[in-house]
Amino acid sequence: MKDFYKRFVNEELDENGHLVKFELNCPDNYNFSYDVIDELAKLEPDKVALHWINEAGEEHKFTFKELSEKSTQVANMFAAHGAKKGDLVLAVLKRHYEFWFLVYGLMKLGVIVIPATDQLMTKDYVYRFESASVKYVVATGEGHTVGEIEKSLEQYHGIQEKFIAHGEKEGWVSFLPEIEKYPKTMERVETKVDEPMLLYFSSGTTGYPKMVIHSYYYSAAHIITAKHWHHVSDGTLHLTVSDTGWGKCAWGKLFGQLTCGATVFVYDFDRFNPAKMLQTIQDYKITSFCAPPTMYRFFIKEDLHKYDLSNLKYATIAGEALNPEVFKQFYEATGLKLMEGFGQTETVLSVANLYGMTPKPGSMGKPVPLYNVDIVDENGNSVPVGEVGEMVIRTDGRYHKALFKEYYRNPEATAAAWHDNIYHTGDTAWKDEDGYFWYVGRTDDLIKASGYRIGPFEIESVLMEHPSVLECAVTGAKDPIRGNVVKATIVLAKGYQASDELVKELQNYVKNATAPYKYPRIVEFVDELPKTISGKIRRVQIRENDNNK
Repeated sequence: MKDFYKRFVNEELDENGHLVKFELNCPDNYNFSYDVIDELAKLEPDKVALHWINEAGEEHKFTFKELSEKSTQVANMFAAHGAKKGDLVLAVLKRHYEFWFLVYGLMKLGVIVIPATDQLMTKDYVYRFESASVKYVVATGEGHTVGEIEKSLEQYHGIQEKFIAHGEKEGWVSFLPEIEKYPKTMERVETKVDEPMLLYFSSGTTGYPKMVIHSYYYSAAHIITAKHWHHVSDGTLHLTVSDTGWGKCAWGKLFGQLTCGATVFVYDFDRFNPAKMLQTIQDYKITSFCAPPTMYRFFIKEDLHKYDLSNLKYATIAGEALNPEVFKQFYEATGLKLMEGFGQTETVLSVANLYGMTPKPGSMGKPVPLYNVDIVDENGNSVPVGEVGEMVIRTDGRYHKALFKEYYRNPEATAAAWHDNIYHTGDTAWKDEDGYFWYVGRTDDLIKASGYRIGPFEIESVLMEHPSVLECAVTGAKDPIRGNVVKATIVLAKGYQASDELVKELQNYVKNATAPYKYPRIVEFVDELPKTISGKIRRVQIRENDNNK
């Protein structure tokens, strides 16, 4: 079991144990469900693959044998209901364990799954159904999800069957009772490693979401995420905090962790509560953990010293750039250095502080060996050390095993992002003399003021060090004299009140911490920041609101 993952990759380590080469080496018919789940069910049938709990105190442990059997029953059920290779299924299952049965089962049929969040509303479902020509939907019976889907089906008429989990509804098939009607064995359906497997609607901060489609290679590419970033192995109990509707779930809960022999821990909750999460990490002796920066900020406010986190051996962070102050305070409280990583819905881990590296607080780390990552100017030329440019991935041909296949049904968007053997991430960064990458912002978030190019993240990091700031977003605002000036939109921490004195204090705080021209000439206090459904700050909305004033 120890080196099972090596069946699918070629890797090399240097004399210090640092990863220097990582290539995918999958068979032509590689399929994660057959070649990992089913194979491990034969090799270690009683090994726990999935450990699930919820807020109500329920608990289930599923072995590889059980996951294999449940996924096969799902495959047989969908086949009986008319699903064919290439059909698309929307899955809105929160953090329910049925999600794992469903995804692995659909993969066995060659049916493409579309994970989605339960925060969607009617218009969101209509857009997704129509854009992808969805034929089946599997949804949680909790909350408003089924009601919103039913309203959307007054406009979209392409759904052939509706399945419900955690509830009952007339006209919907009850998911778990239905799969129990079907056998636990099946003949292997032939799929190819480069065929479509998974589709995500990207959570961009501008425009309508694009459909990002991945092949079966994607599940193997996440071995680098799990093994060399999350640092999991046989015996690891890993918890990534993510709803199943987001790509982060694939990063930390679906693929690489199981291939590397770890047990995936799932905490099924509705609203994030830092105290309950820390209690869970303590009580269940989580050994590897990953969450976005916002959650770590709440942990720090909660007082980490109240909890016994001695079993936690490794902690990673992604989703937004890491503020050095968060790194510092978490390290002081736990002795663990947060290992930041970067990637997109279109990629797996592409820049990171891999296991064995010494992280620089605030840096994303270095490019992983799976990709040829570069920083370029507007003409596609590499920029020198210290200069800001766009992060891109250089490819030798149109197809790269660890990149998305395409933006589904949108060749124009695919060509705009991936051309001349370069995939454009749309994110800007600079590289230091040691090869570490430092995040600046989205290309459209760069602020040009008084002849300077200013990235929002550096200023946000400084502001986050001030005790009065809970969250902040830095944008450019129009100015009749300077053209643009730096603006900070701030959510205050408890116990602080907005005032002219606080504005001046924050401005001076930035001036004293970085180049004076970067300080925010405008400071606005708000109750909350505009965000995407996935929780990313929508700086574009702040700019639009300012322009409409």
